[in-house]
Amino acid sequence: MDAATKTELEAAAFRRLVEHFQKRTDVQNIDLMILAGFCRNCLGDWYREAAAEKGIPLGKDEARALVYGMPPGEWKKQYQKDATPNSLRRLKNLRRPTARLRRRVASPPRHR
Repeated sequence: MDAATKTELEAAAFRRLVEHFQKRTDVQNIDLMILAGFCRNCLGDWYREAAAEKGIPLGKDEARALVYGMPPGEWKKQYQKDATPNSLRRLKNLRRPTARLRRRVASPPRHR
């Protein structure tokens, strides 16, 4: 497979992932972080970092809105639920391994 085709397929897969997350508003970011180690905010941050590598200015909220399909604050008002004590405990217990993993990955964003 040539590089251009590979890039096109990767872009198509990314667009499908973003579309999936936009449709699955029932899936909370904290659950994504617990299960996969990344969330919608991470995708938006990676998008912004990729733009910066190309010299394209893209703000944090603007990049995240591309992933959410709307401003992040609006998504939170409409869809974000309060984290359960169990979810908060599970996320806290994952922080240390995630921090070690992030040091090994090139330029990962910090989850906020």
